[in-house]
This record gives sequence, C-alpha cells and structure tokens, in this order.
Amino acid sequence: MDLYLIRHTTPDVAKGICYGQTDLPLAESFDEELERLKAHLPATFDKVYSSPLRRCATLANQLSGQPIFDGRLKEMDFGDWEMKAWNDIPKEQIDPWMADFTNVGVPGGESFGQVIGRCLAALEDIVESGGEQVAIVSHAGVIRALLGHFLSMDPKHYFRMQVDYGGVSRVKVNGPYYTVQYINR
Repeated sequence: MDLYLIRHTTPDVAKGICYGQTDLPLAESFDEELERLKAHLPATFDKVYSSPLRRCATLANQLSGQPIFDGRLKEMDFGDWEMKAWNDIPKEQIDPWMADFTNVGVPGGESFGQVIGRCLAALEDIVESGGEQVAIVSHAGVIRALLGHFLSMDPKHYFRMQVDYGGVSRVKVNGPYYTVQYINR
C-alpha cells in the first residue's frame, strides 16, 4: 500500500492563534495550493480518508468523489485554548502542557497521547481495509502522530517534524514494514 499523508491547505485564520478542532474555512489561495499539491499525487486513489473538519473535507472532496470521513483524524482538541492567541494563554496553564504534552491534557481538551491513540486506531482500520493507493487528508498533529509511529520516534520529538500546509508524505506499507518518503510541494 502507498499511503499518502496530506495536510490540508492554508486555513483562513490569523497567525499566532491556537486552533485544533475549530472548523475553519480555507484561505483564498486554495485553488492555487490544490494545483501544486496535485502535482505530487497519483491521478486517482483507491480510497481517501479524511478528517471531517472542512479544511480537510474540502480537499478530500477534490481528491475523491466518495471520501471516507473519520472523526479520529481530527486535529487535537485544544479545549479552552481554541481560537485564543498563543501569547494570551496563561503561563501557569501552558507551561505544564509544554513540559509534557504527551501526558498532560489541555484544559477542556485532550493530551497529545490521546491524539496518538485515536490516530493509531484509525490507521489500523485503514491498513486493514486495504487498497494500493490510499490517502489520509488531515492535520499537522495527526500527521506527526502517524509519521512518528512509522519512524519509531519518542512522542516528545514528534514536533521536530515540519508538516507544511498542503505537504505530502508517502509511506510504503508492506506488512509490518514501512518506508517513509517526504515529498516536497
């Protein structure tokens, strides 16, 4: 299986804002970004899985007439921090999370460890369902969780991976073995 991990294109949100499961629209640059993105993808996919959030669903609908939406592929739930400026989040809240984001949950939201758990459960179902050319359209946190798994990384290092808007990574899945290829956009 060739599994393409595709991050949504640029959302319409100000820089410096914390967002995760907020259902944001896409920037006006969508059509241009879509054309660049398609140059790095196969002409067709056997299956396209997607986060149901519209910044992913819009792209998934361009890649398949029948994308499969899975809530487990949503971005991290930032709870009380959603749509706040990162700089406005109180230090006494953000410091414990930054020190151990894998295990410490965001107030009213989830920990990155919870994100990893739901993403790996989705991945298991996706791989079991088969297909030669399969895409997952999702978010930076989800893609980091999946790539970190494939690369056998410690979760505390997942955020060292850069995952650009409209970025693509291809993972060749052959039974228990994986080969990861980063595709420039």
